[in-house]
Amino acid sequence: MPPRARIKKTVSVVTSAATSTTPSAVQSRDASPPPRQPFRFFDLPSELRVRIYEEVLLVPNPPIDLDPQNHRTIHPRLSLFLVSLRLHEEAYRIFYAQPFLLYPFHGRFFHTKKPLLSRLPTRYREAITTLNWRIGPGWSAPPRSQNANESQGLRDCKSLRTLKLFVEIDPSDVIFSGFRGYGASEDTYQWFCVHLLRGICGQVPGLETVEIDGFPVVKRESPLVVALRGVVREFGLKVVWGPLRGWAKEGDGVGGEMGLERAMAGLGLVGKVGRVVDVAA
Repeated sequence: MPPRARIKKTVSVVTSAATSTTPSAVQSRDASPPPRQPFRFFDLPSELRVRIYEEVLLVPNPPIDLDPQNHRTIHPRLSLFLVSLRLHEEAYRIFYAQPFLLYPFHGRFFHTKKPLLSRLPTRYREAITTLNWRIGPGWSAPPRSQNANESQGLRDCKSLRTLKLFVEIDPSDVIFSGFRGYGASEDTYQWFCVHLLRGICGQVPGLETVEIDGFPVVKRESPLVVALRGVVREFGLKVVWGPLRGWAKEGDGVGGEMGLERAMAGLGLVGKVGRVVDVAA
């Protein structure tokens, strides 16, 4: 036999042997894995389902507000509502129990005609338990959306129990003299906030607590804070102090000292820090 023919015969024998030991493509396609059984989510205890809803729906940095990033942070979470009617009925109360901002804060929506609360359906407003109000932005010319009109839907907030006020600045301070605008006095913004707070407290049927907090530049005895506390007392609501400013409880000595300031005072660093600032200046 010629050498070339002998090589061809050897190759054909090896190929046929390899083919006989390798499963065919048709056989591999036919051998599909067993079908997966659906996970019976609603068979879980209700406490566990609520915990899962919280993991999926709660945003990391509340309060929820009109924001350009909502399509990334909020919209994917709300897709859970589309799974089934039963899941929606269980889950939407978890989502809307998070704090919501009463009036827009982001610059893109600051002058919008309709804040987030007025855009929500009635059933979702009824599930809201906490509203936040940032006091100070736009103080020289408050936007028209900052109002307590019926269009806001405050009367629908039947589950609302806590209103959180965060005072960023008090324009009655002498530092704002000359910047309040034509015809505005040091009490103009204060009375605007008082009128607004009265409208809110008068419409929310189940409001119980008003939390007041602020930036370090705002003191507990500032005219704006005192006026807001007066409105809260007027409606017989409970006043609590927020965690950031570290204000003492009502009636306890002199407030207005931040938690950081108290810690520095305990270490005896307040005077030293003041001297360092004086030298640096």
